[in-house]
Amino acid sequence: MAKDFIFPDVGEGITEGVVIRWRVKEGDAVKEHDVLAEIETDKAVAEIPSPFSGIILKIHHNAGDTVHVGEALVTIGGKGEKAPVSNTSKRKSEMARKSVSVVGELEEADESPNIEKATEKESGSRKLALPVVRNLAKELGVNLDDVKGTGKDGRITENDVREATKPAQDIGEKLTEIIVKRKYDFYGYVDRVPLKGMRKIIAVNMAHSASQAVHVTHFEEADVTDLAAHREKEKAKAEQKGIKLTYLPFIVRAVVESLKNHPYLNASMEKEEIILKKYYNIGIAVDTGDGLIVPNIKRAETKSILDMAREIHELSEKVKSRRFDLSETQGGTFTITNVGAIGGVFATPITNPPEAAILAVGAIREKPVAIGGKITIRKIMPMSLSFDHRITDGAEAARFTNELKGYLEDIDFFLMEKTESA
Repeated sequence: MAKDFIFPDVGEGITEGVVIRWRVKEGDAVKEHDVLAEIETDKAVAEIPSPFSGIILKIHHNAGDTVHVGEALVTIGGKGEKAPVSNTSKRKSEMARKSVSVVGELEEADESPNIEKATEKESGSRKLALPVVRNLAKELGVNLDDVKGTGKDGRITENDVREATKPAQDIGEKLTEIIVKRKYDFYGYVDRVPLKGMRKIIAVNMAHSASQAVHVTHFEEADVTDLAAHREKEKAKAEQKGIKLTYLPFIVRAVVESLKNHPYLNASMEKEEIILKKYYNIGIAVDTGDGLIVPNIKRAETKSILDMAREIHELSEKVKSRRFDLSETQGGTFTITNVGAIGGVFATPITNPPEAAILAVGAIREKPVAIGGKITIRKIMPMSLSFDHRITDGAEAARFTNELKGYLEDIDFFLMEKTESA
């Protein structure tokens, strides 16, 4: 019997994805584990495998469409079968009652003539709305039971919630209202780019971080002249082992050592508790062109500088190609973003939820510095530490940054580091 293959809940709060491209077309025969489609979420482009063998009877979404968790991707059946008329609302109401695995769920298509009535009864108890819409309704004091959804299958959208907060208008006026999206404004022509996929989820996450955490940024500079010379000397040795040695692994090593003495910067908050992490999973923000993705070096305190250099390069390549495992972005405790890679100096980065702090490092530049009453040219690296003021205070952030500065300026600290891989 024909079955609908449901877009699965892949965890991490992901509720939707954008179909990048289909690997199959209607009428194709597929085997179990064959890739059906590539779907972009805020974390990665996921290859969606077929759960069993059969014929693709119907593809429910076009490339570029946004598909929500619980919606049918394809209908798979046997040779000679036809795709039955299925009811998306019924599938969604069933999804509310059942857990869906990472590889999705198959449901038998129900051909009963009473589907519509049954669906109305099932879905009547709970309005269809994404978690972000429910949160918005809660913030604005809107009862979703009183809102009529204008989205697909009656789904309530963010605009529906905001409209519910506006004064009632004349019914005739509402019926004749037309939304006009002009291709120009008063000053000239404009392009309208839909906020969707990875960019949309990043927008939601950053807005959540900015609204929940109390961000404060502390600025400092470190003289990395000696570190630059040391790195230049070690770079050739690293290249012989196929490793690209940047400044980042040295910064990670210094950050980890500093965090050991300042645990409130390696922390998170859960309700009324501060969780101090006794391990150091250091996130490295990677620019994908569509936004930043932050994989992290697990247990960085146990790894050598060369090991971290190799891992940073491998993670960056996997992220840029969007072929990484979600586990590589989970469990971070502290994040480093290298704004200097594109010429930045200072910044005010936003923490990566639920972490307590993030460090932005700027471009290393030669600057005149007074040492012992004499002016000399030194290599200076700017640093910007943003932290959650609910968890720690400015004085602690300053002490952490001073200690970090001390490690970066003390070449003996790095000379004692075992740079050889174990």
